[in-house]
Amino acid sequence: MLWAGHAFGQEEKCACCTEDHKAFDFWVGSWLVSNADGTLAGRNTIVKSENNCVIQENWTSTQAGFTGISTNFYNQITKQWEQLWIDSTGGHLKLSGNRIGNQMILASEEFENKMGVLNRNRITWTMNEDGTVRQLWEILEGEKVVGVAFDGLYERVEGTKD
Repeated sequence: MLWAGHAFGQEEKCACCTEDHKAFDFWVGSWLVSNADGTLAGRNTIVKSENNCVIQENWTSTQAGFTGISTNFYNQITKQWEQLWIDSTGGHLKLSGNRIGNQMILASEEFENKMGVLNRNRITWTMNEDGTVRQLWEILEGEKVVGVAFDGLYERVEGTKD
């Protein structure tokens, strides 16, 4: 008997269950996110979907009306993680990169800022030993950090796991 193109009872292989696909799993969960000064920045819920092929982020800021989502996946062709962020103001960000040690480091292509200078966005998620995650969003000119757009600490909401 065939069902959805597969022999009934046949074990289905998970196409996105490799170690590369699991590299960002440390970010999966429900989180309270604080700014560097300790004030609450918002809530973030990160879930795996599409048979473990996608990590979906759902952000709600403490700033009234500001929300955003990101879709994250491991691109088997480029051998890199990719993220597309879109928020409620119409802002968007495309990033790519990989995990190095306990950090996922994703960066944008260069873009021209308002003053005509070429910049890149680089966001680093660091998995800390205590189970928290630090997200640091830096603005780069070449390889020099010229600004920080966000520095937040993720603390898992009680009872949630990746």
